Amino acid sequence: MAGLFGSTVTDTEKRQALRQALADENITTLPGAFNPLTARLIQDIGGFGGVYISGAVLANDLGLPDIGLTTLTEVAQRAGQIARVTDLPVLVDADTGFGEPMSAARTIAALEDAGLAGCHLEDQVNPKRCGHLDGKEVVETDVMVRRIAAAVNERRDENFVICARTDAAGIHGIDEAIERAKAYADAGADLIFTEALYSPADFEKFRAAVDIPLLANMTEFGKTELLSAQQLQDLGYNAVIWPVSTFRVAMGATEAFLRDMANTGLQTEWLERMQHRSRLYELVRYDEYNAFDNSVFTYSKDSYRPTF
Repeated sequence: MAGLFGSTVTDTEKRQALRQALADENITTLPGAFNPLTARLIQDIGGFGGVYISGAVLANDLGLPDIGLTTLTEVAQRAGQIARVTDLPVLVDADTGFGEPMSAARTIAALEDAGLAGCHLEDQVNPKRCGHLDGKEVVETDVMVRRIAAAVNERRDENFVICARTDAAGIHGIDEAIERAKAYADAGADLIFTEALYSPADFEKFRAAVDIPLLANMTEFGKTELLSAQQLQDLGYNAVIWPVSTFRVAMGATEAFLRDMANTGLQTEWLERMQHRSRLYELVRYDEYNAFDNSVFTYSKDSYRPTF
């Protein structure tokens, strides 16, 4: 019954696992989790290298747009709740580091304390915008270099993965994004995430120019042509995220259900599309908690003797 209230794997072991996966010849797959139970489900299904937490999803789940409105406290708390329930390493979106270089350093400390395996920081102007929308701006390269350097200097566990994201491709072109990626790697970034590339040719060009691990974003309804994990592996990419996919599926199904309920007032047509109670209890380990409770809860009124 070990691990009922936390992961059975230490934070350092999770970070080491993520680093080892990024160095492996097989691509590291990181589906997005919008809540702790989704992270548990990702682990339970198996076959994935870790869990990803999208900043857009955290904001949207609060009913907010992805424009830099969430705080470090909100992100660290929710990310920590998600990381706690899985033995898989968890990578979280840390936006711009919630400020400038000193804030980025504090962000690393908070996310390490929360049990995350790594995070990515981006080079957008603070407050940021969704990476697949127009109208975003990036800071000067040297500003982002200072963000990365501050984050690396604050890192206490050398296994914690610091990923640098650049949004420059959609603003200044892929060549500018490549030059920035090289500068971010020189500043100490372990992984590069280039946002909003368009085609396999773009991914191939980026891979040929940058010699540290690369992460691809396969978000839906954006600027990037959707590629499979195998295609990205063949292009030489080391990791792929599907940041909002589970959230979109859940919200799409929930909206359809609510519209139907508004018309019919009866849910019987949806029973086969629902997760059964027995499967939910399996995921939350209901029987294990119950057995643990029975093993430690020994109080009875007949055995109680006051000490005063």
